[in-house]
Amino acid sequence: MTTCNTGHKVVDWDGAARWVEDRKGAGQKVVFTNGCFDLLHLGHVRYLEEARSLGDALIVGVNTDVSVKRLGKGGDRPFTPEADRARVLAALACVDRVVLFGEDTPLNLITLLTPDILVKGGDYRLEEIVGREAVLARGGRVVALPFVPGYSTTGIIDLIRAGN
Repeated sequence: MTTCNTGHKVVDWDGAARWVEDRKGAGQKVVFTNGCFDLLHLGHVRYLEEARSLGDALIVGVNTDVSVKRLGKGGDRPFTPEADRARVLAALACVDRVVLFGEDTPLNLITLLTPDILVKGGDYRLEEIVGREAVLARGGRVVALPFVPGYSTTGIIDLIRAGN
């Protein structure tokens, strides 16, 4: 019997940096994206799959509970604790590693990891993407993927609250 445990894919900053360095040392293109991923939905899955398709490996930065609260997404957010959000993302086949960050932006994490490709959703203009300058300065790419219409955590929450 084969066991399937993807918990090893959730790493700390040092582990993330070593993992990225190993991938790049093997000639792979590393993609980085980040977000809260509070209630995982099909829009997230499609976005992560497309992000992963841009390179050889995908690492996802996940906002800690404290940083989600600072983002002003609502007093009751996040609904799902950070460790659970990270673990669920790690279980996705398209996600190679997950790392938590507690800052307001992922700039320090991006600077540490030096990804080849930085990805955000289409609700961001390229010039608004945090870490853009650092990635471009090293010859990397910055990509804003199209927003998947009809899927949003806020929309799901609104439907639940409305009783639908």
